Amino acid sequence: MEFGVLSTAGIAQKALLPAIDSSEHRVGAIASRDAERAESVAEEYGIPRSCGSYDDLLGDSDLDAVYVPLPNALHGEWTKRAADAGLHVLCEKPLAVDADEAREVVAHCDDRDVVLMEAFMYRYHPRTERAIELAREALKDVRSVAASFTFSLRGDPDDVRLNPNLAGGSLMDVGCYPISAARQFLGEPDRVYAHAHDSREAGVDTALTGVLEYDDGATARIASGFDTPKHQRYRVEATNGWLEVDDAFDVPDGALELEYEIDGEHGVETFEPVDQYRLEVEHFARCIETGTRPRTDGDEAVANMHVIDALYESAALEAPVSVE
Repeated sequence: MEFGVLSTAGIAQKALLPAIDSSEHRVGAIASRDAERAESVAEEYGIPRSCGSYDDLLGDSDLDAVYVPLPNALHGEWTKRAADAGLHVLCEKPLAVDADEAREVVAHCDDRDVVLMEAFMYRYHPRTERAIELAREALKDVRSVAASFTFSLRGDPDDVRLNPNLAGGSLMDVGCYPISAARQFLGEPDRVYAHAHDSREAGVDTALTGVLEYDDGATARIASGFDTPKHQRYRVEATNGWLEVDDAFDVPDGALELEYEIDGEHGVETFEPVDQYRLEVEHFARCIETGTRPRTDGDEAVANMHVIDALYESAALEAPVSVE
């Protein structure tokens, strides 16, 4: 399968271009608003064609699908435009700026019969799959989840992640991961309560903490931020035990562990290094080939955005908010 890449963004160069290259698929074209930039990256990564505009790439008849790593506020627009060109779409998270736009994007892609997948790469790591399996099959009555993803965002004050017009903020950038993880273990919350802080006076949250509440008394605590060292983990507590994962989302090189205690038995499982981005790409390609919906499909994206919307509303109101 031949991919086009809409943007020379860092995540594309760091992760997706190498991931596609290591699979049986290939990148046929890359686009940038700066033609020289596109040409330079294409030469560096051995990509045969470069484009000086996103529209030019969408007109490339040799492509089967596109990867969209643009700033958050542009995800919805260019996903729909790719679907209009008949191209399947692997879009970086979050799919849209809010749940309303996410629903619109999903309907647009369904109407045009293209596969849409949100690029939550951690969901394709074998350790994540095993943690979800243990929680569903061995843990009884999960009562709480604690999940967080923070890192120190330094350097350029014009970073797109600090731009409110581009849907920046820590919740949109990294907080979407803890929300996704909490939902895998507890399902959809009934209410949320959140507190946000803008330490840079940038107009976006540079730190956000939230509580997801469930009518049966279960809770999830999530946190995201740009102001403290990198920390990414989740812990699941149930009536008969627990499990926890460190380096949970943007995994480092090397072997990874999943630790748990279930019914009094302690266990540590080790997972050999894998490229979770390559596994993500291969899952996406299989879904296109077989006509099946991806694990992180449009419906999953909409559900995650519902919680994000509610957390932002709660932080603004300084009060609990019901989740649709």
